[in-house]
Amino acid sequence: MASPPIPPSLEHLSTRPFSFYPPIINVEHNEWLFRKATWSEILVVNCKSGVEIWISRRFIGEISRIDDPVLIVGLNRELEYKGGAVWPYQRRVIEMPVAVGGTSTAGPARSPDHGAPAPIVGIRLESNDKRIVKLIGGALAVGIFLCVAALTLNRVGEFRQRNTVFTARDQQFLDLSSRDDFVAVVQKLGPPASDRWQSETNTIQVRALGYPDRKYTVLLMGRDRGSAVYIGTMDDNWKPIHSVELHSGGTTSSLLRNLKRF
Repeated sequence: MASPPIPPSLEHLSTRPFSFYPPIINVEHNEWLFRKATWSEILVVNCKSGVEIWISRRFIGEISRIDDPVLIVGLNRELEYKGGAVWPYQRRVIEMPVAVGGTSTAGPARSPDHGAPAPIVGIRLESNDKRIVKLIGGALAVGIFLCVAALTLNRVGEFRQRNTVFTARDQQFLDLSSRDDFVAVVQKLGPPASDRWQSETNTIQVRALGYPDRKYTVLLMGRDRGSAVYIGTMDDNWKPIHSVELHSGGTTSSLLRNLKRF
């Protein structure tokens, strides 16, 4: 029986290698080739080890081609390779050991005779006890009011921050495109105050040009440092404020959101 046709968005993957981002955990070499596809999965092969794995389509995100320095296939979540297949990666939570004389957060195991409800004992409050209860209740009410007020002020601050209007000077990054390299960025924005590099995988290099006076960071990406081109701009909180269009029809927004600050 013939295999189903390759969807249009994956046609160019059958002729050239690509990298997953974020890379698949437990796979050392992040360079793959597309083999075939079904209605629910795609089959890829590792260029170095020759390992073939099936990946569900629901994990596949946008496919980027930024002036062809490196082809990136985005993943909607981190995946882990184990047992000959890929699975959603779950970070383990390690329970801290219980101190001497302490109690476990999980609570002691109940014995069979603890299943019945505890007997209700009547408690008689004296006048002093009633006064103490009222004081505790008043303190709790004041504490709750202060917590609500703090949360309200915090949300108002976040709303104002999200709705900050950039000045004309801050909007110079809108002139950048996916064809701009480091020299073109410096010609349009001037020399950066900081220049940092980070290797996302063994085939992807990311460059961060910091402009603290403008309150943003310009990002470039490529297969090596000589081929890195503009992919977007982050604000002071490392949130994307500008992205570029991809040849496949999407943008680099999802790639920027998954990029960790460095």
